[in-house]
Amino acid sequence: MTARLIDGAAIAAELRYELRSRIEALRERAVTPGLAVVLVGDDPASISYVRGKTRACEELGIFSETLRPTADSSEAALLGLIADLNADDRFHGILVQLPLPEQLDARHVTGAVDPRKDVDGLHPVNLGLLLRGDGQLLPCTPAGVQQLLLRSGYDPSGRHVVICGRSNLVGKPLAAILLQKAEGANATVTICHTATPDLAMVARSADILVAAMGRPRAITAEMVRPGAVVIDVGTNRVEDPSRKRGYHLAGDVDFEAVAKVAGAITPVPGGVGPMTVTMLLANTVRAAELGALGYT
Repeated sequence: MTARLIDGAAIAAELRYELRSRIEALRERAVTPGLAVVLVGDDPASISYVRGKTRACEELGIFSETLRPTADSSEAALLGLIADLNADDRFHGILVQLPLPEQLDARHVTGAVDPRKDVDGLHPVNLGLLLRGDGQLLPCTPAGVQQLLLRSGYDPSGRHVVICGRSNLVGKPLAAILLQKAEGANATVTICHTATPDLAMVARSADILVAAMGRPRAITAEMVRPGAVVIDVGTNRVEDPSRKRGYHLAGDVDFEAVAKVAGAITPVPGGVGPMTVTMLLANTVRAAELGALGYT
C-alpha cells in the first residue's frame, strides 16, 4: 500500500471533542441538546445503527430518546408521533431511521419533520437552502466527506471532484456542498451514474474521487489517477462463510488495488462511517444553538 490512509475515526474524535465546548456553552444557557430517534420495527441493522448513535449522544451529554413504533404502524400514527416530537421542546433534532416498512412512504414521513429539527439535513427546505448556499443543517454523510477532506489536508477548492453516484442521500447533496463559492468548497464537480459513457475515463480525471454507488469494489485501480484522493462512501455486506456473522463489510472501492495507486484513501470500515454519526451529533448541537438564538 502506498496511499496515505485517511482515518475517519480519528477525525470524528477530533470533531466530537470540539462539540463538547459548544454543548457546555449551551448548558450555561440552560439548554441541553436533545435528539429523538424514531425506529420503526425490528430491523437488526437499524437497531445496531441506532444503538451506536444513542451511545454517541450519551458520551457527549446530548439528551436522546428512542421511540419504537411497531413494524405494522400506520402512516397516520407515525405522522402523529412526528407532530408530537415537532412540538416537544426537549428535542432539537428528530431522526427517522431508514429504511421504513413497506407500508410507509419515507418521503411523507421524513418530510413531516420540522425543518428546524431535521438533523438528517434531507428535508426539501434544508436541501433548498443548501442549493442556495444558506444551509444550516447539512446532510450528514456529505458533510462528513467535506470535513474528511478539509481536516486531512485535501481542500477541494480548485480541484476536480468526481462523484460516482447520484443518490439523494450522498451524490446530489455532496455535489451541492462542494460546488458552493465558499470556504471548504469551490470545486469543479462531475457526477457520474449508470448512463455515463466511459465511466473509467471520467473517474481517472478526478483529483478527488468519491465512490457512492452501492456496489462492492466497483471502483478499480484502472479507474483512479495516480496520486488521486479516494473517498469510499460504500458499506456493503458481502457473504463470507469464513466469518462468524456470515459476511464482511466491503466498500465501493477495491481497496487493496486502489491503495497502490491513490495518494490517499479512506478505509471501510473506519472512514466515512464514523463521520456520518458525528455530523448527526453536530447537526443536533447546531439545531440547539439556532433554537437558542430564536432561529425560525
